[in-house]
Amino acid sequence: MAIRHAVTVGCTSRFLYAVPQRSCAWKIASLFGCCIILPGLWDGFRLNMSVSDGAATGSVRYSRVLLKVSGEAFVGEKRFGFDPAVVLRLSRDLKNVKESGVELCIVVGGGNIFRGASTSDGFERTSNDYVGMLATVINALALQNALEEMGVECRVLSAMPMTAVCETYVRRRAVRHLEKGRVVICAAGIGSPFFTTDTAAALRGIEMRCDAIFKGTQVDGVYSSDPKKDGSAVRYDRISYHDLLSSNLKIMDAAAISLARENSVPIIVFDLGRDGAFFEAVHGRGLFTTISD
Repeated sequence: MAIRHAVTVGCTSRFLYAVPQRSCAWKIASLFGCCIILPGLWDGFRLNMSVSDGAATGSVRYSRVLLKVSGEAFVGEKRFGFDPAVVLRLSRDLKNVKESGVELCIVVGGGNIFRGASTSDGFERTSNDYVGMLATVINALALQNALEEMGVECRVLSAMPMTAVCETYVRRRAVRHLEKGRVVICAAGIGSPFFTTDTAAALRGIEMRCDAIFKGTQVDGVYSSDPKKDGSAVRYDRISYHDLLSSNLKIMDAAAISLARENSVPIIVFDLGRDGAFFEAVHGRGLFTTISD
């Protein structure tokens, strides 16, 4: 007569797990107070996405996301630097997303201070890019300060060592901060010239196993052409990586799109300038474009 063992079932923020009670694995888990995921057991239960409170309306909630914020997002009505009102509004939106239970990583650009790739007068490209990386650190520290003023615990991690002002980026350290409920702000791109902060966003999102990469722009999605210049521009609710690249639509650089495509990470494009748009996009509401296969 076969003996049927009870099964302990539970979940972490990333996985469902099942361990037969009285098994060796169950005893080890009980001894050390940890969760064990048995190879091949319920592997279909891996949580890349979970249904939100708005499941009745078909909305989707991601458990861990990366947000790419361009430097221009800090400017507002100014031509350079920071608009305090814009930074506070952005921080409030980030806080709302964080408090909804989403683990949040941010990659910031530096275009409000220095445009590395497009500024060539008197600068060699490599020097250009390093100055641009330093600009992203300034933005990251400013955003960190605004978030902490709102009671949001966060850490700035720079791809270039700058121990006097922030931590150095190490993937395992960044993931640990996320798991402890902190917002992680990544600065200095990937720490090397000739790579944009868009590419850094794709790389960091993949490294930290984010469910999606959110690209905040000045419009509410991907259009067939610039809607601010072309009144006949068509907005897409969904577009493939291939069509985006073949149409040469300048949403993110080709390297970033290719990285996301190779690792099957969707990119969500939305209007970062609209109050509450990020929260809506993360929860599957509002206007946005999904870039995927």
